[in-house]
Amino acid sequence: MLFRQLEYLVALSRERHFARAAQACHVSQPALSEAVRKLEEELDVPLVLRGRKYEGLTPEGERIVVWAQRILADRDALTSEAGHLRTGLGGRMRIGTVPTASGAVALLTAPFCLAHPLVTVEVMGDLQSQDVLRQLRDFEIDAGITYLHEGLGEQYRTVPLYEERYVLLTGAADAPAHRTAATWAEAARLPLCLLTGAMQGRRVLDELFAEAGVRPSPRVETDSVATLFAHVRTGRWASVVPHTWLHVFGVPHGMRAVPMTGPDRTVPVGLVMNAREPGSVMARALREVAARTDVAAALERLPDD
Repeated sequence: MLFRQLEYLVALSRERHFARAAQACHVSQPALSEAVRKLEEELDVPLVLRGRKYEGLTPEGERIVVWAQRILADRDALTSEAGHLRTGLGGRMRIGTVPTASGAVALLTAPFCLAHPLVTVEVMGDLQSQDVLRQLRDFEIDAGITYLHEGLGEQYRTVPLYEERYVLLTGAADAPAHRTAATWAEAARLPLCLLTGAMQGRRVLDELFAEAGVRPSPRVETDSVATLFAHVRTGRWASVVPHTWLHVFGVPHGMRAVPMTGPDRTVPVGLVMNAREPGSVMARALREVAARTDVAAALERLPDD
């Protein structure tokens, strides 16, 4: 009963609405409300601010939610560990990645699924970097792939996978496409289609443009990789994209891709997991796969190689 009450409280915190939380838990709204009320009685602290509608959690409720997330994550980890010892690793692994890491995650899930045939994998591939870390912190995913930086702190364990570098993607007829490289200053003068400013991948690009002393003014912004490639394909737009995307899409017909220079800085991308022990057995298994997979070398090979 306690686990169920904690699940309902976590769902309520996430959905911020009684009806949506009940739907997510596959119970009626009165059943969820009563379970949360009984949890308040058992703990002898108010958890929910109640009015005509859901008004949020109390300060005590916010603290209890953190404990609830930990307890539920430990329960799931214990169940997975027991199943692993009994019949081999099974269940569902959840991975969250930033969009630019789509090529890298496929290079890990293939050997992972081969090694663990009883596991299914769910990939959330359009998360912002801060969302990957938040979902790890809240035990909503087992592992993430995102940009590595010193500010990650001790609560995360990381495995470096590759260094992200960038190419200028243009229509084949565009002048810079006939060169073997393009500068950031040259790219800034082109009609650009880039990722939206809220995305970490775009913020990295803005930093590199700034190092070159220029500021891009994209006419089109998107959070979709497919939309970005579609705009470049029209011949009216150019873009700066991670080289890893070429591993997935190749260089489509009618386009050219040349390396960006001046500056030539790269950005580390890696596997990120919650450092709390014993942690997710899925994450440990994925870390073992990552340790023996040369993701960087694989990303250098285009699909036609």
